[in-house]
Amino acid sequence: MNDTAVRVLVPTGMIGAGFTPETVARGLELGADVIAVDGGSTDSGPYYLGSGTPKTSAAAVARDMRILLRAAAQAGIPLIVGSCGTSGADSGVDWLAGITDGILAEEDLRLTVATIHSEQEPAYLKERLGQNAIHPLPPHGPLDAATIDGCARIVGMMGHEPIEAALRAGADVVLAGRATDTAVAAAFPLMKGLPAGPVWHASKIVECGGQCTTNPRSGGVLATIDHDGFTIEPLDPTAACTPASVAAHMLYETADPFRMREPAGTLDVTHATYEALSDRIVRVTDSVFEPAEQHTIKLEGARISGYETMSFTGIRDPHILANIEHWAALLDKVLTDRVHQTLGLSAGPDGDYEFDIRLYGHNAILADLDPATGPAREVGVLLLVHAADQATATAVAKIANPLMLHLPTVDMAYLPSLAFATSPAETERGAVYEFVLNHVVDTDDPTALFRTEIRKAGNRA
Repeated sequence: MNDTAVRVLVPTGMIGAGFTPETVARGLELGADVIAVDGGSTDSGPYYLGSGTPKTSAAAVARDMRILLRAAAQAGIPLIVGSCGTSGADSGVDWLAGITDGILAEEDLRLTVATIHSEQEPAYLKERLGQNAIHPLPPHGPLDAATIDGCARIVGMMGHEPIEAALRAGADVVLAGRATDTAVAAAFPLMKGLPAGPVWHASKIVECGGQCTTNPRSGGVLATIDHDGFTIEPLDPTAACTPASVAAHMLYETADPFRMREPAGTLDVTHATYEALSDRIVRVTDSVFEPAEQHTIKLEGARISGYETMSFTGIRDPHILANIEHWAALLDKVLTDRVHQTLGLSAGPDGDYEFDIRLYGHNAILADLDPATGPAREVGVLLLVHAADQATATAVAKIANPLMLHLPTVDMAYLPSLAFATSPAETERGAVYEFVLNHVVDTDDPTALFRTEIRKAGNRA
């Protein structure tokens, strides 16, 4: 490896999303020193943290891991996966570790594997809360002990330090719990002594693989980081990086396109420059990193907010479609009245249940902000009923059944026939989770909140 540069191969934005073996082989040919890939996200909501289950299929993850483990063994370079199992919960780390162990045995690959668990004990967090060491991030307010106790799971979002420690301890493969997307790519080059500004900026750009290229579907990228900056190159020869495509990724999932906070400090790209070295390679310089006075670890927690039952019906009747918002308001009123008459239950945030009517094909996504005018040709009506228990949610949805099948507008002289998408019409979704933690905890030791186990090659059960 060139002592003045580190090449980070990022094959995809998330393990299990898929990539071609050829792009990984291309990365090895270009001299990759480490393979880094994200394994999770909060994008798909709180269910995966609350339930401790992954959103990706084991078969898809195993397919990707087999390619990457072979590549890491072939090249003699580390493989790092962060936020395992979608949420980074301990069960997700163990799930991916089991998949990894199976592949290593099948392929006869003798690689040392480190697992880093990131779930947090409520008792410890309440102790830190009492020491005024937990602080809210906007828009949340102060945390209380009851919220901590109410969480099904809480994870701490690690920076690069626990991953670097595992690499220094001899790990060939690092399977980390919840981690910042950037920490996965930053750990190895920081360990090699490269400056934090270029490292963190490069790691941010490559976090989603090919998303910083002109063809996000083409696969991953290779970042070459040196003491003065970094270059980004697509692994697919038919794709390209441009100054605009690279710079634009600083807009992705950031409140400020020029500054991004990590546990150890803040990346500042205000004065960064982006230069096209060719028609497909971009060089970036003048990125800086400001160390924080206080190292912090972000906490993510999910709790059960209730239980949900869903129904979905389709409307093609032109008269209803021309008056769809009036029809939805009528459905809201009639359902509320009938539930009260039949079950004696009241609706609303302080009542026995809540429900939501979403008009897909009309304004389900943008609601009142939707600029579209005129009636749609067809609309799908999604009813979500939320209650403290499943039986209540389903009972309300069943009362809605005849309304979602035949409810006319007030001026219709006939009963329309609408179309349920499924039979039975009601689908019980089970427990529904909500995120309730958006806080950071102060720590003087960046590795203290995380638990690392290293299993030497050949010493697996």
